[in-house]
Amino acid sequence: MTRLTRTVAAATLATALALVSACSGGSDSADAKNGDGKSLEKVTYLTSFGNFGRDSYAWVAKDKGFFKEAGFDVEIKAGQGTGAVIQTIVGGQADFGPIDLTGGLLQVGNGVAKDFVAVAAIQQRTMAAIVSVEGKNIATPKDLEGKKLADTPGSVVRNLFPTYARMAGVDYNKVTWVNGEAQTLMGTLASGQVDGIGQFVVGQPTVEAVTKKKPVVLPYSNVMQDLYGNALITSSKIAKENPEKVKKFTAALLKGLEYALAKPQEAAEILKKNVDTTNPAAAAAELQLMAGYVRSSNSGTAIGTLDSDRVAKSIAILQGAGALKSNITPDQIIDFSLVPKA
Repeated sequence: MTRLTRTVAAATLATALALVSACSGGSDSADAKNGDGKSLEKVTYLTSFGNFGRDSYAWVAKDKGFFKEAGFDVEIKAGQGTGAVIQTIVGGQADFGPIDLTGGLLQVGNGVAKDFVAVAAIQQRTMAAIVSVEGKNIATPKDLEGKKLADTPGSVVRNLFPTYARMAGVDYNKVTWVNGEAQTLMGTLASGQVDGIGQFVVGQPTVEAVTKKKPVVLPYSNVMQDLYGNALITSSKIAKENPEKVKKFTAALLKGLEYALAKPQEAAEILKKNVDTTNPAAAAAELQLMAGYVRSSNSGTAIGTLDSDRVAKSIAILQGAGALKSNITPDQIIDFSLVPKA
C-alpha cells in the first residue's frame, strides 16, 4: 500500500487544486434571502464524481428550494472522487461533499488525509465496481489480470482495488491502471483505449448509453460485505464550530435525496436543466438502481443513518486484508452526534 498511498496523495492534491476553479453550477445569489427575509449563508458543495444521475439529488435540493428553506445559498461543483473531495473540503475550498466511506477509511488509516468527518450516509451499501463491456473477455474478477483499467487517482474504486483483488483471488500486479477524469472515463471505455473503468454499480445505464454496448459489472460488494457506500462529509473545523449548520444542511440534502428517489424522472430533468451533457433517461435509471442502496435492513426507514458496529466491521475487513497502516476507530471518521437517527 506504500506506493499506492504516495501516488494517491500527490494526485489527489493536484486534482483538488484544479477543481477549485472548475465550477459546474451557479448559486441562488440573485435572491439571497429566504422566505423569512433572512440572508442566506453561502455554501459550496461538491458532488461525489462528476455530474451523473447518482448525484442529482443535490441539484434537486437546490431547485426545489430545500437549501434555501434551510438558510443556504448553495453553489454546486463537480467532484473528482473521494481523495479530491476530501482534499478540497479540508483545504477550505468547499464545505460539504459525499465520499465513499471505505475510501475515507483508507485515507485516514494510511495517513493520507485527516481533519474531516462523515455526518450522514448516502448509501447503506458500497456501489464500487469495475465496469467493462461485452467483447472484452471479462466475466469474473480473475479475468481482470492482463487488462488495462482507468479511473481517477483519488477514486475509491481504484484505492480499494488491492483489497478487492486479494479477496477475489486476483493478482493485483497483473492489472494495469491509467489515469482518467470523471466525465471522460466512459468515453475512454467506449473508444477501446481501456478494458474497464472504475465506476459505481448504478453507472450501468450511462455506460450503456455512451458505449452502445452491454455493460459487464463486477461489484465489490460481492466479495466485501458490510461496507457503506457514499457518506456526506464536512471539515472537522465546521463540524466543531457550527454543528447546527451541519445538521440543517444535511437535512436539506437528504430531503433532496428522498425526493430524487421518489421522482427519478423529474430529478433527471432538473439535472439536465443545470448540466447540459446530461442524458435524462440514463440519469433517471441510475437513480432507480440507487434506491436499493440508500435504505437497508440496518437503517430501517430512515435515510442517512450510520451504525458504529458496521463501520467497525468495515475497518476490520480492511485491517484483515492488510490495507491499513494504522489502527483506527469509527469515531475518528464519523461525528455520531451529527448523524441522523434511525
